[in-house]
Formats: sequence, C-alpha cells, structure tokens
Amino acid sequence: MRLASSRPLTRSYWLQSLQENVQPTSSLEGEYNVDVAIVGGGFVGLWTALTLKERDPSINVVVLEQDICGGGASGRNGGFVMSWWPKIGSLLGFCTKEQALFLAHAAEHAITELGEFCEQHQIDADYVQRGWLWTATTPAHIDSWNSTLEVCARLGVAPFERLSGEVVAQMAGSGVHLAGVFERSNATVQPGALVRGMRAVAQKAGIRIFEQTPVESIEPGRTVRLIFSRGHVNAGSVVLASNAWAASIPELAKLIVPVNSSIVVTEPIPSKLEQMGWTGQQSITDSQLMVDYYRTTRDGRIAFGKGTGALAYGSRIDETFSRHEESIDLTEADFRRTYPSLASTPLTSAWSGPIDRTYDSLPVFGALAGSENIHYGIGWSGNGVGPSRLGGRILASLALGVKDEWSTCPLVGRSCRTFPPEPFRYLGGSLVRNAVIRKERSEMSGARPSTIDRMLAGLAPAGLEDKA
Repeated sequence: MRLASSRPLTRSYWLQSLQENVQPTSSLEGEYNVDVAIVGGGFVGLWTALTLKERDPSINVVVLEQDICGGGASGRNGGFVMSWWPKIGSLLGFCTKEQALFLAHAAEHAITELGEFCEQHQIDADYVQRGWLWTATTPAHIDSWNSTLEVCARLGVAPFERLSGEVVAQMAGSGVHLAGVFERSNATVQPGALVRGMRAVAQKAGIRIFEQTPVESIEPGRTVRLIFSRGHVNAGSVVLASNAWAASIPELAKLIVPVNSSIVVTEPIPSKLEQMGWTGQQSITDSQLMVDYYRTTRDGRIAFGKGTGALAYGSRIDETFSRHEESIDLTEADFRRTYPSLASTPLTSAWSGPIDRTYDSLPVFGALAGSENIHYGIGWSGNGVGPSRLGGRILASLALGVKDEWSTCPLVGRSCRTFPPEPFRYLGGSLVRNAVIRKERSEMSGARPSTIDRMLAGLAPAGLEDKA
C-alpha cells in the first residue's frame, strides 16, 4: 500500500520556544530488521514504544517519523490533559457500564500518571494539575453539560462540580462566562516539551528513532516491509500511529476525517492576568461545537485555540493544517470576544494543526484487513494528550499478541460510523462546517439560528464534549 507524506508543518509556539532542542535525529538509510516498527513519533507512537520496552526490555523497537517527533498534532495542540468523563455518554454507546467506567477511570488516572512520568524522568513540561472549566459563553449554551452529569450520576460517579456564574467568571477572568462546571483532575502541559522529553526517555531506553524518514509504502506479510527513499525496515509487527496522516490509507480514511484547529498566543501579560483574576492556571473550554479552548502559560501568555474544522480535498495534509488564515482569523475573533479587555493585546504566534476526528470523537484500534500484524490507533479527535497513554498500552498489547484488559477493551475493533468518499466528504463536510459557523454566530449574538443551519449542524461529528 502507498502512503502519502507531506512537508513538515510550520512550527508551533511550543516547539519554537524550545529552540535548540528541536533538531532532528538522522534519517534512516539502509536495511533494518526489528521486532516492532512504529510509524509516527507523536504521543501515541512514543507511549507505545515505551510500553513495549517496559514489558520486554529485550524487544527491538524502531520509531519512524516523517518530520520531527512532535512536529504533527502532538506538538501543535493546546496542551490540555483531559479525561474521558466528558465523553461518558459516547462510551456507553458501545460499552457496557463496567467497560465505560474502566476506560473513564483509566483516562482520569492517566492524567496523574503523566505528572509522575515527568517527575520521574525530570521532564520540564510545565505540568500543572489545576482542573478544567467547561463553560457557557452565551445563554444558548447554559447547561450543555446536563446530560453528561446525569449519566455520571446514574453510574455513581461525580467527576464534575457545578459552579455559579459568578465563580466561573472570576476563575476565567471574563464576565463573558455565564455558567460552568469544573473537573478537578485535569492538567495542562507544554506539549512540545513533553513530546521531546518523551523522545529523550525513549532513546535512553534503547528505542531507535529516525526522524525525517517518511514511509512511502508498506508491503504486508508475515514480515512487514516498510519502504523509504533510502532504505527499508523489516518488522514482525507494525503500529500505525500517524494521526491525521492515516487518512492516506483508504481503509482508515473511512474511519476518520482530518479537520484543522488553530491557536493564537499573546505576548506575555502576567500583570494583566493578575488584574483580570485569571491566576488559577485552569484550562477552559466553551460549549461550541467548534470549541474554543484556552489556558495561560508559565511565562504569562494566553494560548487560545479553536476547533475551526476546515478540511482539505482528499484528506491531504496541506497548508490547511499548517497556517490557515481564515481559521486563525476565526480564532482571534473568538479570543477578542471572550476577553474584550485584551482588545489591543498583540498576538506573537499563530498556527493551525490537524485533528483526526471520528464521528463520536473517540479513538478506534484494530488491524488492517487481511493482516494480523499491522495495527492502528487513530481518531483522537483533539483529546490525545492524556488518553494517548492508554493508547500506548492498547497498541503494545496488540503488537505483542497479548490478550489482556487493553487488547480486548471495547475500543479495539469497534464498529464505527464511517465517512463518505470524495467528493461527498469534502463538499458535504464543508457544507456542514459553514452551517455550524452560522449557527454558532447566531447563538453568540443572541439570535435563533435558522432551521436549515440547525439541521445541517446536527450532521456534524461529535465535539470534545457530549452534548444534551
């Protein structure tokens, strides 16, 4: 099978701020024989490699990355380390009660595990566990979380705390926030520093990492052959952890659609943050389907992101997922609306990045048809920083052929709603996206969206949180 590659994405603020620490390793040349080859050097690929080494230190593992580790989604996101409690309703759509609770508790525990990992390996990734505010910034979105909290109550868990509008506005530093709930377990990280720190730990563990090594084709078989421009790898087992780039494989393109998200970053404004009262370092989202997500940084900046949802024809990873000006303009507009007191605050960085969205915004794992040794874990849908720890465990078990709680969990081999082929994917997706934009603009202005926009917006894949 042929794989599509692309030139490196524009560097995010997170990676740019690391400067000398983002130099690539050498690319692969010649022939290598390994036990497991992992395609993709982001969070999922690195967690899989580290988990394999933890379980069997003698195993021969190689990670193959077309750019640098973290050059894709792992180094371009907002650094939110979230659980799956906001998706508990979606989990129950294909899990039993016991299975859904297992996965939700495991995802919550992964947040604390990440902090312990950073401490153990002395990774300075700005890990801060101060919780997450799920808010409403327009009356139409108040109580968007009710159905999720009701499901949690039926399951006998209470991960969320209801807050008054006054408290939410105070914590978020803006009266635009009208109501909200708080999930205490969540954290934030500097994602570029985290992925580069994981890379260093992996190399120290004996995992070979080849950056700037795009896989051009894969030849299935008892021994899988991965072809490069200047060499190849023979592997007993292969793990595909390439996020949105997995859409270049037709079988996987049915399961995910790459959409973009964009982030803008302000200059350092610590004194203004103090005046606003936004000092708690919580992560924050609103309740739009094209969600706004924002947090402060260690040096007193605001990183403000928006799931802008633009697509590229044929799911190609092009400039739409690097620096998409329309999406960046939408993001800046929402930043200025959310924090009107910062109307004149300069922005110093902006970029776009890819999200591999499934219909229910939860990942799916499996093996390519006709192959028992080419495994994939895709569909992180913008929430992979924390749950990727679980993905590494699932993929490691699958690669080793181990039957355990991870390889047999309901995320593996699940039946997912699929996306249409082109041109319907792009044309239909763009039609729905534009309807969502119009609908949410109407809601933000206090107007009632048109019936057609509400109907079309209802066809969009699920967002970061389950909605009523």
